[in-house]
Amino acid sequence: MKKLRRSARLVDMTQYLLAHPHTLIPLTFFSEEYGSAKSSISEDLSIIKEAFEEQGIGVLKTVAGAAGGVKYIPQLGLKQAEQFMHGLLEQLAKPERLLPGGYLYMSDILGDPGTLQLIGKLFATVFADKEADVVMTVETKGIPLAYATAAYLNKPVVIVRRDNKVTEGSVVSINYVSGSSKRIQTMSLARRALAEQSRVLIVDDFMKAGGTVRGMIDLLQEFRATVVGCGVLVETADVSERLVDEYISLAKLQEVDLKEKQIALELGSYFTVEG
Repeated sequence: MKKLRRSARLVDMTQYLLAHPHTLIPLTFFSEEYGSAKSSISEDLSIIKEAFEEQGIGVLKTVAGAAGGVKYIPQLGLKQAEQFMHGLLEQLAKPERLLPGGYLYMSDILGDPGTLQLIGKLFATVFADKEADVVMTVETKGIPLAYATAAYLNKPVVIVRRDNKVTEGSVVSINYVSGSSKRIQTMSLARRALAEQSRVLIVDDFMKAGGTVRGMIDLLQEFRATVVGCGVLVETADVSERLVDEYISLAKLQEVDLKEKQIALELGSYFTVEG
């Protein structure tokens, strides 16, 4: 039991809530932790709730009843998200990012902790109510995005491999058609990595025709899993046939001029739908 002044208790409670997103915490936990009456704890939580909402940190949801408590739901407000994404679009539009095939170099962005944190919080905001059991991606560039998102959803990460590894044990493998190159490729997932009938949120960094995401969806059928959402950081606009219908993007690659080295980007479907 901690004996703290109220100011210190508020800081300690706030830190605990931030470290345990999407977790129902009984009032009795805080009451016993600080040796305080539940009425005092409720007052403290009201102060924290107001601060979270004013600062755009998220919401503090109260669950009534004997088994109730409070739950911190991380949220990035639409205005904050738009400001962040406009800054990210400026970085992505730099000519030196152009790669053969119309791809963008994004490894530096996906390696920046601050940027990843905000992308993860934004994805967690988008899919907060989907009740996913796991966050899934395919190696390699989607991995940091998946972990950033999973941290705010407080869920484990499942990684689909492009080749079998002895350390993975028994695996389920499928062949899929790459949407852009039309090549037949293989992806696999360890049987122990995902429980059957799981609810899965798919996160990836880049989508052209959607062949890779389509492959993951087909692979999940082998586990009788349900895809509750699909989020991509950047999608391309110039695709005649998309292999995935339901997904949300944060940015859209509108046009690429390799000769002039010009890149045109705009906000993705999340913002256009919300707007």
